Amino acid sequence: MSAPTLAPRMSRFKPSPSQIATARARDLRAEGRTIVSLTAGEPDFPTPRHVKQAVLDAMEMNNTKYTPINGTIPMRQAVSAKFKRENNLDYGLDQITVGAGTKQILFNCLMASVSSGDEVIVPAPYWTSYPDIVKMAGGTPVAVTAGQNQAFKMRPEQLDEAITPATKWLILSSPNNPSGATYTADELRAFAAVLAKHPHVWVLTDDIYEHLLYDGREFVTLAQVAPEMYERTVTCNGVSKSYSMTGWRVGYAGGPKEMIQAMSKVQSQSTAGVSSIGQAAATAALNGPQAFIKDRTANLQYRRDILLDYLNAADGLSCDRPEGAMYIFCSCAGAIGKRTPEGKMIETDGDFTNYLLDSVGVAVVLGEAYGLSPYFRASFVAPEEDLHKGGKLIQQACAALQ
Repeated sequence: MSAPTLAPRMSRFKPSPSQIATARARDLRAEGRTIVSLTAGEPDFPTPRHVKQAVLDAMEMNNTKYTPINGTIPMRQAVSAKFKRENNLDYGLDQITVGAGTKQILFNCLMASVSSGDEVIVPAPYWTSYPDIVKMAGGTPVAVTAGQNQAFKMRPEQLDEAITPATKWLILSSPNNPSGATYTADELRAFAAVLAKHPHVWVLTDDIYEHLLYDGREFVTLAQVAPEMYERTVTCNGVSKSYSMTGWRVGYAGGPKEMIQAMSKVQSQSTAGVSSIGQAAATAALNGPQAFIKDRTANLQYRRDILLDYLNAADGLSCDRPEGAMYIFCSCAGAIGKRTPEGKMIETDGDFTNYLLDSVGVAVVLGEAYGLSPYFRASFVAPEEDLHKGGKLIQQACAALQ
């Protein structure tokens, strides 16, 4: 029997590179290899106890039925209160939508608004899914390179140069995955000043790492510091990172009513309403105590510094100190052009990451996947023992290059 003919859109995007790297590390472990995995994109803390209790309570009350497409009323009320409390943003319940993770929120937004010929500006380095979702929607991602020489942050003049009559969206991620770069209020206002000249361009902010900020930094989002952008901004967030709830799959967004309605319409023909149990959990997370987040973030900062010191001490590597998120985006430019002990030339960051995995059993993700080479992403969400072990093994592998 012949395979069905696949849609042309399937050639426009690729599977998630971070998930591929994690799966390969898992497969090697199954074969008996000892692997230190620095690929994780999720906190390793447990979901808070009061959140789990809220789920038990919801099940006892038989709140296990279908839910509204755009989210239950208690969930949207919790989101509205969160936006007001933490971001000084006012969104009515008809301006809020809830999806199966922030990724679905982003997908719904772009699928509802992007057509063939539309351009979406994506500062690089970027989360791997942004350009692929744009392509799935039929649009063209426009990468704007923000290299290590500018702290991985796009400059206002770069944004201005990238905008064309075809530009539909700018996607902003702060803190950024993979670099941890974080925009200040003044930097966001500078973007707003550029966008004031281009009223056809909307902004999609991905604030999923909002609470994972280090060294005393304060979080701000575009619609908060530039109120004139409120009607042209969709502000996305979720409970995955801040509350260690990746598996619960609950994201949300606030934005102009018409855009939110269109996003819900897309979702109505895909997953429909999000799990009632997941929303009960997320509602408890948003409404419940928040103080524990600071303690967990302090622990992540401690782990960040452990891994950062090892990487910066390795031959050929150079890393900036991440301002937020859970990753170090490390330059391996000093390893390019060298040879492994077996004589293989390191020509790309993909060669380097494969070398780390094959030679010393350390899994990281190649920088090309995030739109910038030669770099790699190393997650510091790992047991402290693994950070020490992985850091030493990376130093060992780098020292062996000739």
